[in-house]
Amino acid sequence: MSVLIDPPLWPNHGTVWGHLVSDTSLDELHAFARAAGIPERGFDLDHYDVPVERYAQLQEQGAHLVDGRELVRRLRASGLRVTSARRHGRA
Repeated sequence: MSVLIDPPLWPNHGTVWGHLVSDTSLDELHAFARAAGIPERGFDLDHYDVPVERYAQLQEQGAHLVDGRELVRRLRASGLRVTSARRHGRA
């Protein structure tokens, strides 16, 4: 069981954002996010959006930095991945 983050590549709101996921369960992900002080509004169905400024803290708390492909591969393998179609109400 792991909490994973990918490199922050998505610019918005004056910073750059990445994704925080669990390859085990949403319960694990939410517990980790609560402990890290990440607001619930950052949750987007299968991940939290996190700003680059939080990366050092998240890694100190146990999040593992992986590239984006690995993050998606592990999220899919866990069965937690929300597809684009499901995200937009088409599935």
